[in-house]
Amino acid sequence: MDPSCLQYALTDEERNTFEKTGLFYLENALSPQQVSELTAIVDGVHERKTAAGEAASDKAMFVANFVPEHDKFADLVDYERVLPKVWGLLGWNIYLYHTHLIVTPPSGLQQTDNTFGWHQDSGRVNRDIDTHPRPRLSLKVAYFLSDTSEAGRGNFWVVPGSHLQDDLEVPEGTGQPVGAVPVLAKPGTAVFFDRRLWHAASPNWSDVTRKVLFYGYGYRWIRTKDDMTVEELWPNSDPVRKQLLGYGVNANGHYSPTDDDVPLRGWLEEHSPSDAA
Repeated sequence: MDPSCLQYALTDEERNTFEKTGLFYLENALSPQQVSELTAIVDGVHERKTAAGEAASDKAMFVANFVPEHDKFADLVDYERVLPKVWGLLGWNIYLYHTHLIVTPPSGLQQTDNTFGWHQDSGRVNRDIDTHPRPRLSLKVAYFLSDTSEAGRGNFWVVPGSHLQDDLEVPEGTGQPVGAVPVLAKPGTAVFFDRRLWHAASPNWSDVTRKVLFYGYGYRWIRTKDDMTVEELWPNSDPVRKQLLGYGVNANGHYSPTDDDVPLRGWLEEHSPSDAA
């Protein structure tokens, strides 16, 4: 990993925004060329899935464990503009525990004010761990490939600051929770958000197909949320990417990591000691 990535370290403003609201936006995280290349790859996945009957051209497509589909997806696992901000928030004992890409074509439906499906990520974690506020544990980085800078384009909605709330009052039938806003993002934007942030998907009422890549980072002792098949990428990965793709010397290393388990810690000890604690 190139030490020049430290120029993209988490800023105080980003940290404060994340702690206060549960998310922050990084515009132009991806270059126009990256957006173009990744869009073409996503379109190819969509076409293959549709041809195989695993997706429909007029329905939202959700693909978990998509990283092995292409090297360009793997390159975002330890992307220099983003990873330093992830370890800035979670520390060095992390890995990629969950990924999914979503393609949301125009629904052709009339826009309504029906209540969305509001939730916090991680399912039973939110009931099994009895603390207040609930622990962060993980975060997601969403890379936007299509233009969702306007509402109605299948945006996901959030209630800023709700990551510190264990419950959310959600209207029944119509309307959204107090404070709910759509995430408006231009192509190339990366949105970082806390898994506890109350959020919801929304229908795509526009004529723009929404395309987003989600990378979920969590602590290495968290089980994967997908049937991950990224082991095939280990042989061609450098040590830090290998860690992020779930490699470990043995099971106990997820709880009491050795240097071989967490090369990111060794890298930080050399290049950014304050982050290696």
